[in-house]
Amino acid sequence: MEAIVGTYECKVDAKGRLMIPAPLKKQLSGALQDGFVLKRSVFQPCLELYPMSEWNAMMQKINKLNRFVKKNNDFIRRFTAGVKMVEIDNLGRLLIAKDLVSFASIDKDVVLSSAVNIVEIWDKDLYEKSLDNSEIDFADLAEDVMGNVNDGDNGIS
Repeated sequence: MEAIVGTYECKVDAKGRLMIPAPLKKQLSGALQDGFVLKRSVFQPCLELYPMSEWNAMMQKINKLNRFVKKNNDFIRRFTAGVKMVEIDNLGRLLIAKDLVSFASIDKDVVLSSAVNIVEIWDKDLYEKSLDNSEIDFADLAEDVMGNVNDGDNGIS
């Protein structure tokens, strides 16, 4: 799957249904038939929407872990906690289970944000706070993470 692009603001109704914005739905069109997996994020108070092909690739990595190592078993249990198979219905809606709505503190306004090959689903206020985090200097973070990567001939990392 190609990288997903964009950040979209939308609303969740009282039943936990979220209308997927048309530009995002178009990007996900190849995955609509296979479905998606929705799960808690490991590092942030948000949800992660995996197209099934991306979820299967992740599960192949996780399946290589030795289940007789307690740390691995604990990780697998926590990583898959609350995982739900979901579909986008014919009207373009995604139903978010109540336990996941609660985990991500989703109220009404949400942000769908691309994260390369998955989509993060955030409560809008929490998303804004995560971006405004003054403890993180993005320039330093970018240098630490990407500063030593140069795998192309075009001079771009």
